[in-house]
Amino acid sequence: MKKIVVKFGGSNLKTTQDIKNIINVVKNYNRPLVIVVSAFFGITNYLEEGILQVQKSIKHIDEIKKFIKTIKKDAIESHIDSPEIQKEVMKSIDNRLNELENCFKGVYYIGDVPDFVEDKILSFGEKLSSLLLTAIFRYNGIDAEEKLPEIIGLKTYGELKNASIDFKSSRESVSKALSGDKVYIVPGFYGISPKNRITLLGRGGSDYSAASFAKIIDAESLDIWKDVDGYLSSDPKLVDKPIRIKKLSYREAAELSYFGAKILHPRTVEPLMKPNIPIRIFNITKPEKELIPLTVINNEENILESVIKSVTYTDNFSVLKLSGPGIGIKSGVLGRIATLLDNHDINILSIVTSGTCINLYIENSDLKEATYLVENGGFHSISLIKPIGNISIVAIVGEGILLQHGLVYNMLTSMNKEGINAKIISGGASDVAAYVVIESADRNRAINVIHNGFFRKIDV
Repeated sequence: MKKIVVKFGGSNLKTTQDIKNIINVVKNYNRPLVIVVSAFFGITNYLEEGILQVQKSIKHIDEIKKFIKTIKKDAIESHIDSPEIQKEVMKSIDNRLNELENCFKGVYYIGDVPDFVEDKILSFGEKLSSLLLTAIFRYNGIDAEEKLPEIIGLKTYGELKNASIDFKSSRESVSKALSGDKVYIVPGFYGISPKNRITLLGRGGSDYSAASFAKIIDAESLDIWKDVDGYLSSDPKLVDKPIRIKKLSYREAAELSYFGAKILHPRTVEPLMKPNIPIRIFNITKPEKELIPLTVINNEENILESVIKSVTYTDNFSVLKLSGPGIGIKSGVLGRIATLLDNHDINILSIVTSGTCINLYIENSDLKEATYLVENGGFHSISLIKPIGNISIVAIVGEGILLQHGLVYNMLTSMNKEGINAKIISGGASDVAAYVVIESADRNRAINVIHNGFFRKIDV
C-alpha cells in the first residue's frame, strides 16, 4: 500500500485544541503516514526578529529560549499527563534549544548573520514542532518516529533561503528512511545542500517540501489540512457566499497561489504534476472520519460552462514601467535590465512588453531600489521610468479561459459600470488566467462586481 503524505501548517498549530484536532485526524487515517509539519504559528517570524535583536544584545538569547520553551511546555503538559514523560520530552526540547542557542551566539560574536547561519536558525521552528508532536503522538497511542531532513538525506540545490529539492540525489535514501510501517514526522521548510548545510525552501516552503516527499515516495496523495473550506470562488472576507471549488487542475491551483490565494505555496504543484499525485485539501476544524476532501487538485482539466472558477487578487506587486521608442524590440535591453536586477537579488515576477513599453512586475519592497538601479543603469533607449505602486492585481482563473470569447470583456464591463479603471490588462501569458491592474482603493469593489458577474448559483 502506498503511503499518504499529510501536511499540517502553522495555522493548525496555534492552540491546545489544534493539537487535539491533529491527533484525531491522524487516528482517523488509521494507516502509516508521512507527516510534514510547519513551525508553530508565529515562531518563524519570532526567530527572524530574534536574529536582529541578538546582534545587539546577547541577553536576548535567553529571552528567545524562555519564550519558545514556555510554548512547548504548555503543549506538553496539555497532552501528556505523565510527569516522568513530560520531564523526558522537555529534556529533548532543551537539547534542541541549546543547539539554537549556539547558532545565536555565533551571530552575536561575529556581529552578522551569514545566509547559511540564518537558514539553520530558521529551520528550528519546524524541528521543534516535529520533536514535540512525535512525543505527543507516542503518548496518545500513535506509533510515531521523527525523521530530520539532514539525517535522511533530503538534498537540495540552488541558493540559500530559496533552494530546490534534488530529487535524483534524495530518492534512494529518503525512500528507504520512510519505508517502515509507522507514522513518520518530518519537519518541512528545509533540506541540506551538497555541502551538508541546511538550506531553506523559501518562505512558506513546507508545502513544497511536503509535495517533494510525496513525489519521492510515490505517495497515494498529498493531503493538506487548513482551517478553511478548500478553494473558493473568491475571498470570503470580500464577497458574500463564495462557492466552493471541488476540483482544480494543477495549473489552476498554481495560478491561484501565484495571484494570492494562501491555501498552497505556489511551488507545491511542481513535483506532483508529472506523476499526477493528487493534492487533497481538508479543513482541520471539520475532521470527518470519512476523510472526504473539500478540494481535489490533479491533472484533469475540468472546463465549466462558466469557465471561470475563481476571482482572486494580490497586493504584493508593483510595476516598474519603462518607456521608449522601440524599447520592446531592441536587442539586449530586456536582458541587461533583468541581469542588473538579478545581480541585486531583485526577482522579476512577470514581464509584459510592447513595442514602446516594458512593464516589470516586482515585489512592493523592491520597487524603490529597482527604480534607482534602472535610472542609473545607463539605458539610453529608456526615455521614461515610472514606478507604479499602490496597485492590486485582480485575476480570473479557469481552464479554457482563452477558448471562451468575451470573458475579459465581461470582466472589464462589470468594472466599468462601477467606474473602476483598469491600468493594465493582460491575457495569454497563461492558458488559465487573465488579469487587470487597478488602484488598490478599488480592489474590493472590483472583486465583488466581477464575482457577481460570473457566479450565479454555479456549482463548481
